Amino acid sequence: MRIRTIRATPTVSGFYTDDQAAIKAGAERDGFDYRGEPRTAGFTRVRQAGEALSVELDLGSPAGPDRSLVAHGDCCAVQYSGAGGRDPPFFAGDHRSTVEGPVADNLRGRDAAAFRENAALLEAMRPGGDRLHTAVRYGVSQALLHAAALARGTTMTDVLADEFDLDPATEPIPVFGQSGDERRRTAEKMLLKRTPVLPHGLFNSAEAVGEDGSRLREYLAWLADRADEAVADAAAAGEAYEPRFHVDVYGTLGDLFGPPYDRAEVVDYLADLRAAAAPYPLQVEGPMDEGGRAEQIHAMCELREGLADAGVAVDVVADEWCDTLEDVRAFVDAGAADLVQVKTPDLGGVDRSVAAVLACEGTDTRAYLGGTCNETDRSARVCAHVALATDAAQTLAKPGMGFDEGYMVVENEMRRTVTRRADRRKPGSERRPGRTPTAADGGVDR
Repeated sequence: MRIRTIRATPTVSGFYTDDQAAIKAGAERDGFDYRGEPRTAGFTRVRQAGEALSVELDLGSPAGPDRSLVAHGDCCAVQYSGAGGRDPPFFAGDHRSTVEGPVADNLRGRDAAAFRENAALLEAMRPGGDRLHTAVRYGVSQALLHAAALARGTTMTDVLADEFDLDPATEPIPVFGQSGDERRRTAEKMLLKRTPVLPHGLFNSAEAVGEDGSRLREYLAWLADRADEAVADAAAAGEAYEPRFHVDVYGTLGDLFGPPYDRAEVVDYLADLRAAAAPYPLQVEGPMDEGGRAEQIHAMCELREGLADAGVAVDVVADEWCDTLEDVRAFVDAGAADLVQVKTPDLGGVDRSVAAVLACEGTDTRAYLGGTCNETDRSARVCAHVALATDAAQTLAKPGMGFDEGYMVVENEMRRTVTRRADRRKPGSERRPGRTPTAADGGVDR
């Protein structure tokens, strides 16, 4: 089965792109919008509507040319584009001609089943001498993975397992919910749905954290109280619920305290956060933003050492300046984090997200397969297969900031895939991996 044609359609993403530098500098809220001048290259305003570019690969069909199988992926970029060394904001119209031109020219006629070879070709493309935007590599690689699954008649999880010699998870990966600014109301929704990891919290400004950090501490104490009630309710129903707290502070603790980060003032504050969250495990993402990868690794290592020496059980999570596969490897090799976020749109091709998760194997660092609220339902479903194939420590509910929708998309895709793979392993199953797809399969996910 060969790639016949490639179409690209400008579409919408699940959230917005925000100028993080402007927000951290105090951009004024105006309802849902922000007032003020943008500070990051590529932004024309502080908050901009998110965009996506849907990519479809027409593969033809064994039943004839009029009943084509179509593989699909979505190009999209992170909410805080341009921050921490990331590619600039993504505008779909700027990249459509590239996808339907040079990218299509290179992929047309290739074997749809050859995922890694096709993904490597995509990664190496330099139309006009410039590397493809990470969002383009991300979306086209999703379509290539789906194409391989259709061509092989199997799931995207199984394609990755075969290509990377992996043993996929047999249960859904713990999902991490993100609340947006509705920190309390949405956290309560997460607790009702027994979300394994919560709430993200979007603590992206001094106002949210508190000038002295008190608002974050008070929030965690409130969340622990509400979690106690949810755990008790679950126990009364004969269920086990063991939530883990994970808050993203977007470097604001660095703004609050400054280096060095192993000193008593900083460690004592993290100890206070740990006490507020007790008895639930606590993960703090992006505690500081030091303006470069080497500086960030040094600061994260310093903080981890201070916490370890004081016996403070708070896990730190790498995000800022941990964008590419090379970045992930550098953070892991330095022991700079307890978890690294594999921020899927920033790595480009989904094959590189797989490699980033695998970089954590055999180390003390766990892999959090993340991403952004500014993705699409399609990219979220593809990432669910990456999470299952690599058996990541946790994965993000996405897209959007409403929680329920993103949680549904990711959790349901994993549950369906786990069931489908279990059925195929049963003796006498008629649906075995590797069967030849028929026109009846259409363009549905496999």
